[in-house]
Amino acid sequence: MLGISVVICAYTEDRWQDILAAVSSVRAQSRPALEILLVVDHNPALLDRLAKEYKEAGEVRALANAGPRGLSAGRNTGIAASRGEVIAFLDDDAVAERDWLRHFADGFADPQVVAVGGRTVPIWASGRRPAWFPEEFDWVVGCTYRGLPAGRVRVRNVLGGNASFRRAAFDAAGGFATGIGRDGDKRPLGCEETELCIRLSRARPEAVLLIDDRAVIHHRVPAAREHFGYFRTRAYAEGLSKALVARSVGAGKGLESERRYTTRVLPAGVARGLRDVLLARPGGAGRAGAIVAGVLTAAGGYVVGSVRARRGGVAFSSAPIERTGP
Repeated sequence: MLGISVVICAYTEDRWQDILAAVSSVRAQSRPALEILLVVDHNPALLDRLAKEYKEAGEVRALANAGPRGLSAGRNTGIAASRGEVIAFLDDDAVAERDWLRHFADGFADPQVVAVGGRTVPIWASGRRPAWFPEEFDWVVGCTYRGLPAGRVRVRNVLGGNASFRRAAFDAAGGFATGIGRDGDKRPLGCEETELCIRLSRARPEAVLLIDDRAVIHHRVPAAREHFGYFRTRAYAEGLSKALVARSVGAGKGLESERRYTTRVLPAGVARGLRDVLLARPGGAGRAGAIVAGVLTAAGGYVVGSVRARRGGVAFSSAPIERTGP
């Protein structure tokens, strides 16, 4: 049976209960994980606490991020230490549905498939989606957004908080690039999984990457991220990140999916918002306005990021994964 290692990256004790819930959801899978690796990002107190919590759990290991601060280096540490033929990633503030790993494993039945992603559903701190928050921008809170294809379909890239890769993918393309993704509570950059997937497709043109929307996780959205201020900050950071990716892999591949998103998905979202205004439904104007604001803010970030990248002010790098596991 295909061995799947699950990597959960953590950085703060503020998410202690979330981390425990994430681990519990993996331990309850209908298709058991080979192991669960908790990679702690430069937080010795959290590392020690997790090691004590799971000292009797043979399939759970806590280890320190062996690289620089940030999510990319943490994931790379997990990859290097893992034993599975497939490595799956779960956010530390998310829980996986019972058949999550089973659906991933089904995708890898095809030897051409090197990555399988899933569907991420938001759990809003307030109990419901803010009326102004457009589904087209659910990527702002790390979730599957309106516009992604349904079912099991081939994609350019998977989304990192709910994804799995064959180990051979990292052998071919190296690990996640550092200097581009999340770093604790700093500016919420992203796109590290996009850059990796494009790099992987270049290294192995025959490779197939899938999203299977039956592989579901539920991702907690804290109250602070339900506000427009965070929405705007995250959109700007996405623009910065997209500029780095485009600089690295070329605008053709780096913005391939984004062109369809901005020319088809978002205009349709604005139209739905305006229709809701006419039908006196709540939130329509807010959603339409948020889409426009999000596009303009992300575009501004992209311009700034492009200038910085040309001047060499921002850089990121990827390296081969040197295996440290047994």
